[in-house]
Parts: sequence; structure tokens; C-alpha cells
Amino acid sequence: MPLFRLGSRITRPIFLTQFFFCVNLMTNSNNSASRQSVLAALLLVTVGAAALGGCAKPPSSDVPVRIGYSAWPGWFPWKVTEDKGIFKAAAVPVTLQWFDGYLDSINALNAGQLDCNSQTLGDTISSVAGGAELQVVLTNDNSTGNDQIIAAPGITSIAQLKGKKVAAEEGTVDHYLLLLGLKKAGLSSKDIEFVPLETGAASAAFVAGKVDAVGVFAPFTTQALKRAGSTTLFSSKDFPGAISDHLVCRKEFVAQNPEKIQKIVDSWFATLKEIKANPGSSLAIMSARAGVTEAEYKAYNAGTTIFTLEQNRQAFKAGSTMQSLPFAATEISAFLQEVGLAKTPPKLTDLLNSRFVDGVK
Repeated sequence: MPLFRLGSRITRPIFLTQFFFCVNLMTNSNNSASRQSVLAALLLVTVGAAALGGCAKPPSSDVPVRIGYSAWPGWFPWKVTEDKGIFKAAAVPVTLQWFDGYLDSINALNAGQLDCNSQTLGDTISSVAGGAELQVVLTNDNSTGNDQIIAAPGITSIAQLKGKKVAAEEGTVDHYLLLLGLKKAGLSSKDIEFVPLETGAASAAFVAGKVDAVGVFAPFTTQALKRAGSTTLFSSKDFPGAISDHLVCRKEFVAQNPEKIQKIVDSWFATLKEIKANPGSSLAIMSARAGVTEAEYKAYNAGTTIFTLEQNRQAFKAGSTMQSLPFAATEISAFLQEVGLAKTPPKLTDLLNSRFVDGVK
């Protein structure tokens, strides 16, 4: 899920857009607002957002919560929440914003243009390393195979990647997965020719034979595997708990709007019940949003383990495996620094907030 998921690059710094938005707010209170170095970009956006924090309006019960999401099987259920009126039933106003580029959604959250976003734990820690103040309030899922390193015909082991061209979105979750696999095989990023490409472009380049291997996540795995003779070399299934996906919110927003966050978390679990009760109509909504057939969407089930309420509560507890979020956060933080994806030690204090999953009745 990208240590950023899919991301088309934006050429204009988001914080500038936020600056003019804030100026507009101050001059007209009736107006409303409708995965190179990723960490550097995150730091820039975070600093800009922090400098503009003073323009925020006081919380209001009728102001919609701005939630971002993008292409990932563990996040498509949010579309069911929206289309079936589950947010409305919970009496919580929500503006659910789709992002074609996952990195764009992360940037938007860091810039204060979103209140919450759907993103991985690793991506969140990267943002925190850049100075963002964020909190994980819900675990949507664990990636159990839908993040994959797919190789061209003739490459059957990680060792055979040495000297080969491997594409992935730099600083993203599948770049992270690639580095985990290389380390396990006794290799490093220096042993391959890394080709940094946006996830969709990376998949297309692999299918066209321009690179020898690619790191992608579903649904882009479907596209990449269309290359004749290609195979999945390894996946997130080989690294249990390494890639978890969450609803992540700005810390200040959580503190000011606990009732809204609780209703949103409640709505997520109501959505899971709805999908179980009415699988046909729910599948139609999710596959349409994913842009794949229902049969193709069903193939993603084994690779994304949606967490139950009890699994959520257990994940927030201290432990000694990657299934424990506190343990995973510490391990991911250390790894990101080791491979250079984080330049400073992220502050993990208050990163994980179990209040809302504990509060579901």
C-alpha cells in the first residue's frame, strides 16, 4: 500500500495553494475549500503547513470531515460507506476525496488540506520524520500479498536481481518492500539499478520490457502480470505485518473533534457488516471504484486481510512481533533510517491512538 502508494507528482508546492486558501478564508469567511526525494517533499509541505496553521477555523459540528483515499483493496470499502449512506446514518458529515495519486493524498494531509487520510504505517512514519503531527486511529488491513515484486521471465530468485533494472515509486511502500527483500537476500539498493517511476508508470514500463522487475500494489499487480512469463518474486505475504494500512488523522484535528472521529471509526465497522450482509452490491461498488472486473477484484481478497474490531484492538497493544503496531512502528522507524528513507528519528510518541477502536460498541 505506497512507503507511499500510487503517486503522480505535483509540480506546484501544496503549501502555496494552502497559503492562498488561508488568505481567502481570512478575507471571506463564507468561502469553503472544495508515494527525487519524497521525504524532502514531505518536509517542505509539513513546514509550510505548520507555518499556516493559524488560519484554521474553529471546529464545527456541521463542517464535513475531509477524508482522502486512493487505489488499494483495503480502502475501497470507504466507497461503500459513502454510497450506502453509512456516514449519514452515523450523523457525521464527511467529504470523501478520491486521489488518483496516493502521494498526492499524503501531501494533502500534511498540508492541512485533508483532516484524515488512508495511508500505510510506514508512510505515516516518514511524514512524522518530516515534522508532521499525525495519529493512527484505525487499522483497515494488513497487506498479505497484494504488494508484490514482479520479475521478468528468467528471474527466479532475489539474488538474480543483482545488476538488473528494478522500477518502483521511490520512497513508497513497494520501494520499502523491495529493500526488505534485498536485505533478506544479503543485497542492498547498490546491487540493483533502481528506476524511480510512479506506480502506474512503473507497471507500464515493466509490461513494455523497459525494466526487469517492478514493485507494485493491487490493482496495478493485475496490469504488471500481463507481461508474458512474468512471476511474483516475493510479496508482502513474505513479511507479515510489515505493511499495514490505516486511517491517519492530523493530531490537532483528533483533539478538537473526537466525536466525529469516533463516528467515522464506527462507520467503518458498520461498513464491514454491510459488505458481509450484502456482498453482491458492495462488490459492484468496490470493483467499479477500482476499475477492475468483479472477478479480478475477488482475486485481491487473499492479499489484503481486512482487520476485525478485535484485531484492531489487539494490534494497538504492545508486543514483540510486527503484528503489534507499537513494535512495528519502532522497527519500521529504525529500518527507514538505516536505508536512508528517513533522515531524522521520527517522534513516535502519541502516534498510535487506540481510543476510537476501543470506543466502538
